[in-house]
Amino acid sequence: MINNILVTGGAGHIGGALCRKLVENENIYVTILDDLSTGSEHKLPGEEFKNFEFIKADINNLESLKNTIFKKEFDYVFHYAAVVGVERTLLDPIKVLNDIQGVKNILDLCKVKKVKRIFFSSSSEVYGEPVTIPQKEDETPLNSKLPYAVVKNLSEAYFRTYKQIYNIDYTIFRFFNTYGPLQSDDFVIAKFIKQSLKGKNLVINGDGSQTRTFCYIDDNIDTQINCMNKDLYINEVLNVGNENEITILDLAKLVLKITSSSAKIIHKDPLKEGDMTRRKPYISKMKKALNRKLLSLEEGIEKVYKFLK
Repeated sequence: MINNILVTGGAGHIGGALCRKLVENENIYVTILDDLSTGSEHKLPGEEFKNFEFIKADINNLESLKNTIFKKEFDYVFHYAAVVGVERTLLDPIKVLNDIQGVKNILDLCKVKKVKRIFFSSSSEVYGEPVTIPQKEDETPLNSKLPYAVVKNLSEAYFRTYKQIYNIDYTIFRFFNTYGPLQSDDFVIAKFIKQSLKGKNLVINGDGSQTRTFCYIDDNIDTQINCMNKDLYINEVLNVGNENEITILDLAKLVLKITSSSAKIIHKDPLKEGDMTRRKPYISKMKKALNRKLLSLEEGIEKVYKFLK
């Protein structure tokens, strides 16, 4: 029996990795939708796979969907299409707010098609500045006021409401920093490695004391697929990330060490907003779903470095 799966934002970093993993199962057919505004076709599955199709369309534009995905039947939906990146979302907040329409469109599709479950990519940004550490799904307040985070928080409310009214099952993933070989250099690890390979200075916003945790892409994707295959966390939220904190300054030093680069670290003015001081998720749910050890940051950076080199 073939499972038909829709992935919106499937030409992005996480969406693309998810699609490339899904098509390895010949009993799955994947429909990938992306407007390519930030995604790239080189992140799609390879031509050797025949169990997928790509549709270029904007999930926020209902008219562009009526003759494409609204005519298809799906068992599962992963809704990952969104404007991403702190600086990008701060520069164009109106575009970020438009993503609410995409959430409504995809939920209405799932309501009509009676999908088994919809998976949604929320974000660690909903937590804002940390009130508690580690940040727990059901305990830590959601206090960010940035448009990107507000949209994610409101989107989560839509999923809960559609479950209550239309009985649509969901799982919400709050993604913390996830990195991998095909990530764009809008994000810090890819940016640092590419800068070091070119002999360019590594640029840090502020003094670099802000901390993050970094999850390798395979750990993220395997968690998601296990949640689908094993019917885990239905109508729940789970953090997806790594629990080991590192300062951005120490991250830069680690990249220089692994890449054996002679580049220097330089500092520029801090971002005016959006660069939270700490990030550390509570990941007991994720560990149960993944059911194996997470890759260390050193091993992950080595993998990305070897790929990019």
